Amino acid sequence: MELNSVKPNLQVEVGGVRLKNPALAASGTFGYGEEYAPWTDLGKIGGIVTKGLSWEPRLGNPTPRLAETPAGLLNAIGLQNVGVKRFLQTKLPALRNYDTAIIVNIFGHTEAEYITVARELSLAEGIAALELNISCPNVTQGGMQFGATPPSTYQIVSAVRQATHFPLWVKLSPNVADIAAIAEAAQAAGADALSLVNTFLGLAIDIRSRQPKLANITGGLSGPAIKPLALRMVWEVAKKVEIPVVGIGGICCAEDALEYIIAGAHAVEVGTANFIDPQAIPKIVAGIETYLLENGVADIHSLIGSLKLPEREV
Repeated sequence: MELNSVKPNLQVEVGGVRLKNPALAASGTFGYGEEYAPWTDLGKIGGIVTKGLSWEPRLGNPTPRLAETPAGLLNAIGLQNVGVKRFLQTKLPALRNYDTAIIVNIFGHTEAEYITVARELSLAEGIAALELNISCPNVTQGGMQFGATPPSTYQIVSAVRQATHFPLWVKLSPNVADIAAIAEAAQAAGADALSLVNTFLGLAIDIRSRQPKLANITGGLSGPAIKPLALRMVWEVAKKVEIPVVGIGGICCAEDALEYIIAGAHAVEVGTANFIDPQAIPKIVAGIETYLLENGVADIHSLIGSLKLPEREV
């Protein structure tokens, strides 16, 4: 097939952040970015969402913390991280050297800790946005409890919104009864964009020992297995809110990313696929561009929310 010679526009704006293309590295699967620098060109991806940061360093959960499942990965890392001060001293300076947007994922055990982390990071240069993690299923305090209901979501988002001038993305949990209602609460509280979804709570058992495969017992399921579920949630939320949505869940190739964009996502975050192929994101970006060229689409925005629904008889 002869391709259109005009290079299509891949730039998107997500909650006040201008991205060169709509494919980002998801938090928790890309380290602090520089770990992947020897294996892939970080300048070719739209952005890097860092490992979740807390005020103090965290060692995370005991091992084993990973277990492969059919078409997926179960993890209970427990938000291991270097803490805000060390991140600012040793990680952020290196990240500033790459031509890509840096979004810092943050979390806390308490509302006060969320606020402290956001305020400290807001004094730094080189950060494009904060991604508020109110959805991690693998910690006993903080995380998912803050994003479990619309009122609790509104409370934490509004508190952090007042603590930072950075664009604020809010990462939502799929382990809730009505994710659209929680998304609307986050929007009302001042979120600039929504990232969804985080991992699905799951369990894996070793039938020989009759013990859980994870020391934490349960963990978060990611990978291709969750894509249809996450895609449905992105579609539902994108119809309900006016702020941009970032799709996450099982994205391994350009076709996966395009499904999320057609469902209503302005951008996507790629997670588990990075463990299989460190160059997964640049390949996805190239695949999106090829699709646009082959289909005569001049601008990626033409695809956002372009899902065609079948007509139903009344």
